Amino acid sequence: MRSIWKGAITFGLVNVPVKVYSATEDHDISLHQVHEKDGGRIRYQRRCEIDGKIIDYQDIARAYDDGERTVILTKDDLASLPEERSREIEVVEFVPSEQIDPIMLDKSYYLEPDSKSPKAYALLRKTLETTDRTAIVHFALRQKTRLGALRVRGDVLVLQSLLWDDEVREAAFPALDEPTRVSSQELDMAMSLVDQFATDFAPEKFTDDYQEQLRTLIDAKLAKGDSVDTDETFGREPGSGDEGGEVLDLMEALRRSVDKSRSGSSGSDATKKAPAKKPAAKKPAAKKATKAS
Repeated sequence: MRSIWKGAITFGLVNVPVKVYSATEDHDISLHQVHEKDGGRIRYQRRCEIDGKIIDYQDIARAYDDGERTVILTKDDLASLPEERSREIEVVEFVPSEQIDPIMLDKSYYLEPDSKSPKAYALLRKTLETTDRTAIVHFALRQKTRLGALRVRGDVLVLQSLLWDDEVREAAFPALDEPTRVSSQELDMAMSLVDQFATDFAPEKFTDDYQEQLRTLIDAKLAKGDSVDTDETFGREPGSGDEGGEVLDLMEALRRSVDKSRSGSSGSDATKKAPAKKPAAKKPAAKKATKAS
């Protein structure tokens, strides 16, 4: 990883020099736009509307227009702002970690100690762990003043930028004001369904199905060209698709969901025991699972 910023965490008179790294990365397959008819690449040009010339990125400045006048702001103008010149991640308060609403969390960054002695870094990390507190910090990054949450993840300090309070929209939906009655039987059935799916979160067991299918489609087109049969590629019956399902009342839907989950769990156990390459052996297992449910 390459650091994107250098600065120092400050709280009181304590100064903790750090390097900042992006904690996440995008693995999506990169696609570009083309003319569908002939495959020609679609490109966008930065063209000046006054002289018609194509402008290099380094010659582009920012501007503000109030409707009557235009103020041009160069890169040097923006870099001269006090907040942009600041290299401090200032701790403004320590709050209980559970008080931070996840909806406010934005971009995540790893902080690496950037001094000969990492003692101050280790002290801050240990303090946050012991007190079970999150440090609310104020900093500037990439021409924007930001609020952040500083917390511990394993052995590293993680800085998560926060949305400002006025950036979180209010959920004002009239439907939420309508009186709704949930029966105890419906609640019990829903809780039973939750129990069927209850487990510990393991993010590594989940995959991006869309990206995997996109890669399969790309490989198929590379091998067969535009004549590829997508139904065949993905093992679908021709014409199959989402055509809507049977409309059920809530209680019946819950009951069927619980039954399906139970039989699915039993069926998966039976499938594991069934010999490989003998599909017929799965049928008795499925019947046993149905009786058990």
